[in-house]
Amino acid sequence: MDGQVNPCDSWWRQVKSYATLAIERIAHGVDSVKQFLNTLSSDERWGVMMAIDEQAPVMFEQLVAEVPDWVLWMG
Repeated sequence: MDGQVNPCDSWWRQVKSYATLAIERIAHGVDSVKQFLNTLSSDERWGVMMAIDEQAPVMFEQLVAEVPDWVLWMG
């Protein structure tokens, strides 16, 4: 794939940028994160949660501990 852009790489970069935005919203409360996630597609929401776990695992653990039904947001 010399010189070609891999669409998966592009998608993952975009999701990582969304994760950064979601992480910033955590300081404003869970509802702020939920509102942000609701603007994304289901695949993007799952990707954001995976990226948060990768980028900030302690923060991810705190988030899911605070909202044990977070999986319902992903729907």
